Amino acid sequence: MSKGTILIVEDHRDISDMLSAFLGEQGYEVACAYDGREASALLQKKEFTIVLMDLMLPYKSGNILIRELRERRNTPVICLSAKSGKDTRLEVLRMGADDYILKPFDLDEVLVRIEVVLRRSSIVTAQEEAEGEEEILSCGGLCLFVSEHRVEYEGRHVALTAKELKLLQLFLEHPTKTYTKENLYESVWQDVYYYEDNTINVHLSNLRNKLKRATGRDYIDTVWGIGYRLKEQEI
Repeated sequence: MSKGTILIVEDHRDISDMLSAFLGEQGYEVACAYDGREASALLQKKEFTIVLMDLMLPYKSGNILIRELRERRNTPVICLSAKSGKDTRLEVLRMGADDYILKPFDLDEVLVRIEVVLRRSSIVTAQEEAEGEEEILSCGGLCLFVSEHRVEYEGRHVALTAKELKLLQLFLEHPTKTYTKENLYESVWQDVYYYEDNTINVHLSNLRNKLKRATGRDYIDTVWGIGYRLKEQEI
């Protein structure tokens, strides 16, 4: 099973062949480009798992290739170069390279650097996907889309006020918890609950009625002497 596809961009054929043979033995599929124009064409046509790239290339430099690639994709790039200057390394990293390996290099070191960069890249990708996922709270056909502040029942929109949405979210986030009026007030209104008034009763009554009209179901139970909780729904 392939570990991924690596593009080697290197104009010295012996170095390219050596890397290609070694990485192929490690389970990677390898493609090679020998100048900047060829690499540019390949990067536009195909998506690679990672790119190993020399900086000094005929026709189009590695710096330009990195800049072009970063306009389209976040493919990890490791630069291979004989330039040891700190300024060069920092400039390349600022442009979007993920690592920088000095020539001459050890093949085992190249392999380890590839594994580290790919591991780091997969973690970042997973985090971005998690952050991009819409959190949906649901119960008995009712769905609350948290980041969109939107409620639906079986695909139909249910109009709620901001406070009603927050109350519903609390119940859906902790479906087995019984909330006192103090819990609800301090969580939703974010203020200290000093005394009994009609604020909670009115908002809960409105929320119950709107949900009942939209769904034909009761979603909130009164636990006498304690408070309120989400009502268990029959499937």
